[in-house]
Amino acid sequence: MITVIQRVSAASVTVGNREIGAIGGGIMALVAVEKDDTARAADRLLERILNYRIFPDENGRMNMSLRAINGGLLLIPQFTLAADTSTGNRPSFTGSASPEKGREWFAYLQTAAEKVYPGTQYGQFGADMQVTLTNAGPATFILRAPAA
Repeated sequence: MITVIQRVSAASVTVGNREIGAIGGGIMALVAVEKDDTARAADRLLERILNYRIFPDENGRMNMSLRAINGGLLLIPQFTLAADTSTGNRPSFTGSASPEKGREWFAYLQTAAEKVYPGTQYGQFGADMQVTLTNAGPATFILRAPAA
């Protein structure tokens, strides 16, 4: 699995004209499922998102995790992150999970997040989402949890 996490002061996701998820300060994570992903990869990715130290401590250093600040978490399914962009002018999605597997593993990630970090908000898999965020910093990081 791969994610782009962004430290935000606010973020929300809308489908149609209805807001389906919103947070104040915390992390908005765009999440892609790769074709060989496993429960181990999903669990490891969630662990990294929750414990990655990207929030400032009392000295202004990035030393605090999402858990430490009790911030919001918004998970957005984003299959295009798994694209191979190494050649040509069009992305290849051969490394991406099938839509069925992507839906399955994103649902797994949602369930896992609900167990360990109540109040987590989500985008909708397969929907045309409008995502709005205010990136704090800006601070943006790419995290990967390999399947093996």
